[in-house]
Parts: sequence; C-alpha cells; structure tokens
Amino acid sequence: MNAIKTVVLASLLALGGTFSASASAQTMDHSAMHAGGASAPAADMTDGEIRKIDKESKKLTIRHGEIKNLQMPGMTMVFQVRDPAMLDQVKVGDKVRFKVERLSGGLVVMELQAAAN
Repeated sequence: MNAIKTVVLASLLALGGTFSASASAQTMDHSAMHAGGASAPAADMTDGEIRKIDKESKKLTIRHGEIKNLQMPGMTMVFQVRDPAMLDQVKVGDKVRFKVERLSGGLVVMELQAAAN
C-alpha cells in the first residue's frame, strides 16, 4: 500500500511542477507583451503630416489622424514638443508618426518618427 501512495504522491508532485512551470511561462509571456520599451506601441502612435515648425516657441503644427489615447478626431493643430531636438528632425511636408500626451493642461509630442513609406 505504501508503494501506491508513493507513486500517487510522486505523480501529483510532478503534475504540480508542470502546472507551476506552465503558469510561470504564461505569466512571463504576458508581462513581456506589456513591458515598457523605448518606443511606443504602434497603437499609441498617430499618423500625421508636418505643416509648420516654430523653433522659437518649440512647437509643431501637425495635420493628424485620430489620436486614440486622447479620443481626439483627426484635425490640424499645434503641439508643444518634449524635446526641442525633435524640431530639427523634420521639415514641412514630412509624413510622421507621433505619440502625444496631455501634460500640465497642454498637448505634448513625446515621440516623433518618420512614417514608413
């Protein structure tokens, strides 16, 4: 009888280890999907076109599509930039992808990149 209990107990422990390892793998995969990276996920980026660059005021005028994270429809508007160096990366007419956030009551471009052709 002890041999049967030993086999059953060993089987249960083995299954428990398998479930634990499987759960850990799923947790790691899930957290890797949501880990913050250097660039914003594509869903946070908005397509736009540079209409005006105001280096003195550190602002860009961008004609853009819907900004989903702000529930804002497409339009043309002026944005502050997080980093003034962004202003040197673009020229009027450039197609861009950008991420904007509401900070201190204003809308600020946090990331800016050339749009893929």
